[in-house]
Amino acid sequence: MNIFDRIRSSCRMVADQATRVRINYNHIPAYAASLPVGKVITPQLDPDCHYLGNQEDTVNFLITLNAINFGSGYFPHLRKRPGMSGYFTMASSLKNAYQKTGPLSAERLAELSVYECTRIFDQDPKNHIIQELMQHFTTALNDLGRYLMDRFNGKFTDLVESARSSAARLVQLMKKMPYFNDVARYDGHKVHFYKRAQISAADLSLAFKGRGWGHFVDLDQMTIFADNLVPHVLRIDGILIYEETLIARIDNGNLIPAGSPEEVEIRACAVHAVEFIKKEMLTAGHDITSPTLDNFLWNKGQQPAYKATPRHRTRCVYY
Repeated sequence: MNIFDRIRSSCRMVADQATRVRINYNHIPAYAASLPVGKVITPQLDPDCHYLGNQEDTVNFLITLNAINFGSGYFPHLRKRPGMSGYFTMASSLKNAYQKTGPLSAERLAELSVYECTRIFDQDPKNHIIQELMQHFTTALNDLGRYLMDRFNGKFTDLVESARSSAARLVQLMKKMPYFNDVARYDGHKVHFYKRAQISAADLSLAFKGRGWGHFVDLDQMTIFADNLVPHVLRIDGILIYEETLIARIDNGNLIPAGSPEEVEIRACAVHAVEFIKKEMLTAGHDITSPTLDNFLWNKGQQPAYKATPRHRTRCVYY
């Protein structure tokens, strides 16, 4: 059983036992048939928000970005750029920093301070909630810098090359950093997600069009990148059904505690549901993967119709 099998099996276990979230299996065939296949299978990174220049610098940027690709539970308090979500605010801020002063080296990341992190992402140093997020960002970037220096000669490309064109191996390498070790517990069992480690491989593949540092032979084995937006889209679209008390808490803006049964159920049921959606689409003859479905559903969630209804918010370092 490889690391992606462990994600699937542990999420299936949660979905089978879940009491707060359930999957509307009967709706999946029609839903899968309704998805616009052309848009689903052609994801790409937005060059306005991602640093896609020199090849080694692009590897540096994407690994660094995914080290801090979390904070959705803090995003309502974030100072966002006009017209941008929390993620795109962070991505474009990091891109601007690279354009102004060059890529952040492993040595630089290892020494980065909270003050410098707050400045890079243009946040209010007096906002104590966002300062908590900036402290997490700083810890994540410090960890990344030290890990690269200790294991990979300070080179981002050495980390990627050590995976030997395997997304599974890249996830195994990245989860050695605490903030990438995205594992929860449910009913005494471990539940594996590895959202940001998986998306690192997917982003590299998109940036390099599946070649060179973006060549991974097992991308088709990956799962979706379980966060708070894709489950929300699936809920609004009728694939996931939440219990009424959970909906009320989300609508009231109550934080859903990290690692709580309901939080794990939301993420795990989304992973499991998309496996069924993918199966339907493969059966229909479409060449589809879980990461491409994730990309489509996540971008779908940027539409006003989905933003009009609150999604769950959890303050953690995994999404």
